[in-house]
Amino acid sequence: MRIKTFQLGELNSNCYLVETAPGRCIAVDIGGSPRILLEYMRMQRLKLTKILLTHGHFDHMGGAEEVRAATGAEIYVHESDAPMLTSSSASLHSAMSIMPFREVTDFTVVRGDCCINDGDCSFRVLHTPGHTQGSVCFITDDVIFSGDTLFCCSVGRTDFPGGNSQYMMNSMQLLRDLEGDYKVYPGHGESTTLEYERNNNPFMR
Repeated sequence: MRIKTFQLGELNSNCYLVETAPGRCIAVDIGGSPRILLEYMRMQRLKLTKILLTHGHFDHMGGAEEVRAATGAEIYVHESDAPMLTSSSASLHSAMSIMPFREVTDFTVVRGDCCINDGDCSFRVLHTPGHTQGSVCFITDDVIFSGDTLFCCSVGRTDFPGGNSQYMMNSMQLLRDLEGDYKVYPGHGESTTLEYERNNNPFMR
């Protein structure tokens, strides 16, 4: 499984392209300005089949509709964050962005503890509210795509509408208690490992 990282949109959010089989891939979060992503897939002859959204804020879904229209990929989002995909205000776009808002109306809602299969990979949906009500982590093999739930030595903000600090602490405990170690790919900043976060992240102690 190969993972390619792009920083997209006004807030340089991490977008991850995951090859799930030869010539086939999925994307985790597309925050905006997806031209470089589309060009990379064209040059690598990759077919994008799914777009997995860790939550509904504009800096993680702002480019999803453009990519869906170009590729036909299916978009997945947790049911609690689904209303953000059609709302400039709920997604924080109207408060934080100067770019046009492209709503997403064609998507599939998911719930926690289900799996999304693609190619040779299976992505477990782990509901981790705190940053938003519908924040999720996607887990496949020894990799966690943590969105704005878990960062290197930190966690996502809980002061936005729908955020909840107690829920965030519960989500940190849920992640901390996973068996084994994982490579963690967050929504912003550098990658880390779950074991490193267990030992160094003050929100996991």
